[in-house]
Amino acid sequence: MVKHNNVVPNGHFKKHWQNYVKTWFNQPARKTRRRIARQKKAVKIFPRPTAGPLHPIVHAQTLKYNMKLRAGRGFSLEELKAAGIPKKLAPTIGIAVDHRRKSRSLEALQANVQRLKTYKAKLVVFPRRACKFKAGDSAPEELATATQVQGQFMPIVREKPSVELVKVTEEMKTFKAYDKLRVERMNKRHAGARLKKAAEAEKEEKK
Repeated sequence: MVKHNNVVPNGHFKKHWQNYVKTWFNQPARKTRRRIARQKKAVKIFPRPTAGPLHPIVHAQTLKYNMKLRAGRGFSLEELKAAGIPKKLAPTIGIAVDHRRKSRSLEALQANVQRLKTYKAKLVVFPRRACKFKAGDSAPEELATATQVQGQFMPIVREKPSVELVKVTEEMKTFKAYDKLRVERMNKRHAGARLKKAAEAEKEEKK
């Protein structure tokens, strides 16, 4: 609804309007082009997984998102060392490395080390030359049965939180949360003064 004593709006949108119209008729062709590009890339990087190197599981930043899990930039040097993988070898066998990252918790470190060990157990290493095998290369039987992994390899599975149902007791019904919070807040506020008073009383008793 128009308010106040203003000029009645009369938009002049008739000048060269076709210059300002955005169309998306090229999307079906782009879809085909993207699919062909993916196929070419898969052939080019064979026998590596199409999704690229393995990435660690990290927690997102800030208080708002830190409960969410996502793929990180690369494994830390500490994680690689714990998994027994040399830092220079890791990029050559499809493991992303980030030398700046640090594991802030033991649980995150253990989870990523386990992820590396699982990857290592499933890993099939092709020799650089088909006729010349080196230490660390997979056996010819494994190479014969190896297939290229399409899509995300070892995707991050987010566990759904489980809810535990509890029967409401009489104690729960009579419990006053607001009063308890007030008392605890007051105890915290007076903690320093009470400690000082107790120390002075103890000193007086010794005299």
